[in-house]
Amino acid sequence: MTQTIPAQKQAVSKKSGAQYLLNALKNQNVEVIFGYPGGAVLPIYDALYDAGIYHILTRHEQGAIHAAEGYARITGKPGVVIATSGPGATNIVTGLADAMIDSLPLVVITGQVATSVIGSDAFQEADVLGITTPITKHNYQVRKVEDLPRIMKEAFYIASSGRPGPVLIDIPKDMAAQIGEAEEDPVIHLPGYQPKLKPNHLQIRKLIEAVSAAKKPIILAGAGVLHAKASEQLREYAEQQGLPVVHTLLGLGGFPADHPQFVGMAGMHGVYAANMGLYECDLLISIGARFDDRVTGNLKTFAPNATVAHIDIDPAEIGKNVPTAIPVVGDAKETLLALIKQEGKKPECEEWTKKIDGWKQQYPLRYDRECQDALKPQKVIELIHEYTKGDAIVVTDVGQHQMWAAQYYSLNKPDAWVTSGGLGTMGFCVPAAIGAQLADRNKTVVAIVGDGGFQMTSQEMGVMKELNLPVKIIILNNNALGMVRQWQELFYKERYSHSLLTSQPSFVKLADAYDIKAFQASNVEEAEQALKEAFASPEPILIDMRVEAKENVYPMIAPGKGLHEMEGY
Repeated sequence: MTQTIPAQKQAVSKKSGAQYLLNALKNQNVEVIFGYPGGAVLPIYDALYDAGIYHILTRHEQGAIHAAEGYARITGKPGVVIATSGPGATNIVTGLADAMIDSLPLVVITGQVATSVIGSDAFQEADVLGITTPITKHNYQVRKVEDLPRIMKEAFYIASSGRPGPVLIDIPKDMAAQIGEAEEDPVIHLPGYQPKLKPNHLQIRKLIEAVSAAKKPIILAGAGVLHAKASEQLREYAEQQGLPVVHTLLGLGGFPADHPQFVGMAGMHGVYAANMGLYECDLLISIGARFDDRVTGNLKTFAPNATVAHIDIDPAEIGKNVPTAIPVVGDAKETLLALIKQEGKKPECEEWTKKIDGWKQQYPLRYDRECQDALKPQKVIELIHEYTKGDAIVVTDVGQHQMWAAQYYSLNKPDAWVTSGGLGTMGFCVPAAIGAQLADRNKTVVAIVGDGGFQMTSQEMGVMKELNLPVKIIILNNNALGMVRQWQELFYKERYSHSLLTSQPSFVKLADAYDIKAFQASNVEEAEQALKEAFASPEPILIDMRVEAKENVYPMIAPGKGLHEMEGY
């Protein structure tokens, strides 16, 4: 059986490629486009002038695609990006790779030189299809104007169905300008693309039997739970069977952090109880998690005594890193609904849950709370949680601050955590926060960022001010590339090779240059006052938190070590 998407039969219309493109965006109910114009996309931008679609002019193409990622992460709908040919297209490559590995739906439109000069090294020409094939779910180059409505409809379907991901459409300039005749809402037929949503009932029975027989079961829940909007089903299933739940970094918020069955985040900087739970379990149920190396540690010692069940909509992920005894291909929500419906005998694992609770009490997250000489970054995160009542959308960059935010900002609701996971992209935070705020104008959005990553995309403050987006930028400023410095301290004999940022701008003055109010804080009292003012303001605010420079993220699993070999707890 092949996939056919029906459409109402329409009369063929005569339009330019750019008009077909914009009409297709309207048909997909696109609310906002993030982009940056240039020569190859001038026909598109000319048509956009009076098209009535909201467009955000970011200050760099990387800002556009990260903003689209933030928007997609909160709404679940594809973020839309337009960039010109050549450097415009190459500037969005990092965002494509980031979205691909973190399964974020994007539809990215790049301009291209005219078809008559493709392959001649024309001005601002780049082989966008060749560059982006490994980092997109699918890509197209338009060679017939009449194909544009079909390509656009396919792109949105591919980007948002199955395992979400970015789809790129490369449009030569003459294809955008040329007039063609096409049906604007065509039937599309994709026999080679068949996402499987419903799980095999025999595999469900195997999993139910394994759960019933287990003495030490545990759930590892990843971002697939969030993409499937399956948080409520995860909670219901975990409660029905009495199963402890561990999260990956990207899965945070998929299960309430204040729930008694929540163990914590697992992995390199995960909590002791979560990592030991994975190490000692006899049944590991992975739901929408891909067994990333930052989660597993040394694969030779990962869950050594466990029967592994892996639920994933992408069959390529099952068995890729960890041998799987019970593979279940399907959507996380559909699979959890099937498990809940069939129920099965509840496992006898009271001793196991008591042991996990004991680990939680004996080895909590900790830092020097008595320190009066410096502002601790962990304390800053706790204060942010206090002043937002745990109800903000939290956006982070990558590094130490990201881990502290994951550890100390307890998330009880889904779709409130936006971070760069698999690619670990510095510069992600500030533009992603713009996208997240546009996705939900009524939520408090907090951009928690390091001083290094902030300087990579700080120019996007211009967009925040222009649109008066009330994003609160909190810089955990330790005058270093903090995670690099930490690794150099621990594994490279404190040889701090180019990781200390000894000459930095005044972030307060930089914000002032964008007409954004800013504060600086060096102790708890100043931090509290700044946060109070920031969260009472309806405008964008920046706070430069001068935190303890040599504070490290713990617990930590050193390279090559297993989950049971944590240090610093």
